[in-house]
Amino acid sequence: MEPSIIKIGDWTDQATKQLLQLAVNKKRKFEKYKRYHLYAVWLTMFSAFFTLLYLFRVVIEPYSDSFQIMISAFVESSFHLYLLILVGGFYGGMNFYKKKKTKAEDEYHALRREIVDRSKDLWKKEEAWHKRHLVYDMMKKEFDINLYHETK
Repeated sequence: MEPSIIKIGDWTDQATKQLLQLAVNKKRKFEKYKRYHLYAVWLTMFSAFFTLLYLFRVVIEPYSDSFQIMISAFVESSFHLYLLILVGGFYGGMNFYKKKKTKAEDEYHALRREIVDRSKDLWKKEEAWHKRHLVYDMMKKEFDINLYHETK
């Protein structure tokens, strides 16, 4: 458990601290997949650009006289097929990480909204209810998790 969550006073029970830690873990998972998706997008774009540039220089430019000769020059080398498979694999990886990112984002926001909805149950005592803003401030400052409102 995070040290800042452990340091929350006794007016917040252990179950609430576990819920806050779960929110931090979900946020980190979402950020991780967001970063992986961004890397996959850039890798796909660069590989597609350089593959098209290579194919233009090696196949299209020298054999631009005839479309049939251009296709036969493309098919003649198995390296061209491997390049296309590589770019397709990067594109598939990009879509894979997009789905993972979307799922992690939905899980994170659902948990965050649940914490906001259940705040009256989580801080039942009058003293705890008046100090909950300290927890909200700490979560916003340290983990960039907004518990004040349900919206993103």
